Amino acid sequence: MTSSPTPPPGASRPPGTQGALRRLRARGRDEAHRTASPLELFFDLCFVVAVAQAGIELVHSVAEGHAGQGILDYAMVFFALWWAWMNFTWFASAYDNDDVLYRVVTLVQIAGVLVLAAGVSRAFEDHEYLVVWLGYAIMRVAMAAQWLRAARAAGGPERTTALRYAGGVLACQVGWLGLLFLPEGARPWWFLVMALLEMCVPPFAERDHSTSWHPRHIAERYGLFTIIVLGETIAAATIAVKSGIDENDALGELLPIAAGGLLVIFAAWWIYFVVPIHGHLRTNRQAFLWGYGHYLVFASAAAIGAGLEVAVEQTVGKAHISTLAASAAVTLPTALYLLTVWALHSRHFKRGITQQLVLPTTALLVICCTFLGHWAVFAAGVVCALSVAAGETLATRMAAREGGPTMRAG
Repeated sequence: MTSSPTPPPGASRPPGTQGALRRLRARGRDEAHRTASPLELFFDLCFVVAVAQAGIELVHSVAEGHAGQGILDYAMVFFALWWAWMNFTWFASAYDNDDVLYRVVTLVQIAGVLVLAAGVSRAFEDHEYLVVWLGYAIMRVAMAAQWLRAARAAGGPERTTALRYAGGVLACQVGWLGLLFLPEGARPWWFLVMALLEMCVPPFAERDHSTSWHPRHIAERYGLFTIIVLGETIAAATIAVKSGIDENDALGELLPIAAGGLLVIFAAWWIYFVVPIHGHLRTNRQAFLWGYGHYLVFASAAAIGAGLEVAVEQTVGKAHISTLAASAAVTLPTALYLLTVWALHSRHFKRGITQQLVLPTTALLVICCTFLGHWAVFAAGVVCALSVAAGETLATRMAAREGGPTMRAG
């Protein structure tokens, strides 16, 4: 996950068809036309199954008036999903050779996330983490095996980096056993300690040698996962609205939520993809901050869908919370998404204080929409749409004045 040295001769060659098993050598950052593979896309889709399960449980917790505990459980489960996904993504960018063994080990990781998804309900309802731990263990042991395979094909500092990764992954996995045996009150604190230790593994492993990830490939992978999460958000909200209409004949009450939700999600997509972020991923510091920051991007994007479901349930009388709380379930994750995308993406491409203030101001206005009662979600959607329009207008005018390319909205 850091900047990469010049790859050895021949390392930039993409995977070929020279045998079922090949040495797992580092790929080069200079590869042309490097894109996500079908296996990576399949990997993402299976991960979203677990994201959806976490979202469903978050909806139940918030709708029953247990928002604090639900958010804590959601943060813990989502970290496991995000961290396993991110580790695989950066490893694949540097080492994917697409041979039989690589594919099989990746499919084992997919099996692990499905096991984890099966344990999400018990983690939320009973605070029982055995199945979640088991699914995470399957993914992490498979990841360590990939690093050991890379170490076998490497030498010198590269081999040391791979071995550090493998050792760090396995050591942290042992540490996560604390979630199974510690008292319930101590588990959130232990989670925080272990999450910090997990995030220390990459900088420790790469302090002497950097892996050869591909900037365009990484940017595409993160973008594709963002699309999938936003798609899941739309699907969950659509099902919730459909159920509300079918069971309660509440079309008039639900239309503002449906329209506002669509505007929020459309704006979320627009703002994320409006800038070519791969050009920003050059140094160690940029790579770590950008990659780690996406925990909030992915988690908030998925939480928007959960919030829309909560808003629908509250409108039709199925949620035991106030209108204010239901509105906050949508507006707060939306504001977090806007601020995080601005911090990670947009601010690097803005010129002038006016452009820089578009997204932070939008986030503040979205929070203010929380207090508009049943029109809160619709108002938040309108604010997000106007933010996109304002950003595009400002970028176009500035480009016209300067006679240069347009630095677009977002």
